[in-house]
Amino acid sequence: MEASFWHNRWQTNQTGWHERDVNPLLIAHFPSLNVPPGGRVFVPLCGKSLDLGWFLSRGYAIAGAELSELAVTQLFAELGMETTISEVGKHKLFRGEKIDIFVGDLFDLSREGLRPVDAVYDRAALVALPKIMRVQYTAHIKSLTALAPQLVNGDSYTLTPLARLDVPGWLKGKCPATEHVWRLNKRLG
Repeated sequence: MEASFWHNRWQTNQTGWHERDVNPLLIAHFPSLNVPPGGRVFVPLCGKSLDLGWFLSRGYAIAGAELSELAVTQLFAELGMETTISEVGKHKLFRGEKIDIFVGDLFDLSREGLRPVDAVYDRAALVALPKIMRVQYTAHIKSLTALAPQLVNGDSYTLTPLARLDVPGWLKGKCPATEHVWRLNKRLG
């Protein structure tokens, strides 16, 4: 999938993935991650998600990555927040109070540029990518976040289903869809 596809979707306001409310599963289950007060949450392919405002309203700091500069300028306008813009590697960094959004190709973002995070929130980034890119994506996210405990791979964790929510209106009204929240717990020993 080419960057031009996503830029065109933002320019023509074809953003069907953009939710009109904060994700209810985030509200219900994010506290179970025990992110410290003021902790920093990384949101890959963040767009202008209302979830970012929810994190900020609860005192968390945000680090986001987004390909579309238009999405990021709309995000800061909707947050009513002024920004400073600088260059960090191959990215433009839009910085506001407790929020850093890196504009550019996620795969060009480095751990040093991102800086440490306490959690990763991926509502739809993984599924937005073609299947062929998903292994590369998960490896890159793990590398970027220094293996944040929320992102795991392997059998050293147990998986507990927490919630399931049918997506209202299905996928473009054509296909039923369900969102799931799973808790990953590290096995001891």
